[in-house]
Amino acid sequence: MNSPQHRVSKKIVVFASGSGTNTENIIKYFQKSDLGNVVAVFSNKRSAKVLKRAHDLNVKALYFDKHAFVDTNEVLNVLKDINPDLIVLAGFLWLFPNKILRHFPNKVINIHPALLPKFGGKGMFGDRVHAAVIAEKEKETGITIHYVNEKYDEGEIIFQSTIPVEAHYKVTDIASKIHQLEYQHFPEVIQKLLESK
Repeated sequence: MNSPQHRVSKKIVVFASGSGTNTENIIKYFQKSDLGNVVAVFSNKRSAKVLKRAHDLNVKALYFDKHAFVDTNEVLNVLKDINPDLIVLAGFLWLFPNKILRHFPNKVINIHPALLPKFGGKGMFGDRVHAAVIAEKEKETGITIHYVNEKYDEGEIIFQSTIPVEAHYKVTDIASKIHQLEYQHFPEVIQKLLESK
């Protein structure tokens, strides 16, 4: 029997460039929720594992190139058709075009594997961030979930969670702990944002 909640389920779209473990975690989290669902996953890499993960979980998986994203309105028009309540960047490495941000104000969020404003900006992603944290002898690091604006990693911060950095930590140690923070908190923050919309 279809409940009224089912019809008003909030729509989440995820953009990702890599293997998609965060994306898979978010899809599975919301498959157990009446609040919303991931309805599409977009990737700018044809070979990205995230597309297969989405497909295997019965979520529409879409590849696009820079021309469709930046030069034309192809990606924007697909997003308009979907009309998502939230666009989630989970390891997506391209700067988001203003035309999409303008059409979906305060609806595009990103996760960054450090405590912004430290260790952000173009080219700062994944292990590069963790290596910089170690090089600077930081005592703590963590994750930042923030709104996306026209500059890399400079949008308003929504949520942060921290872990201590021990002196003996290698990049792999930090990466593993950061992933655990991401898996724990990212779906919960998305849920809170959807509840407030």
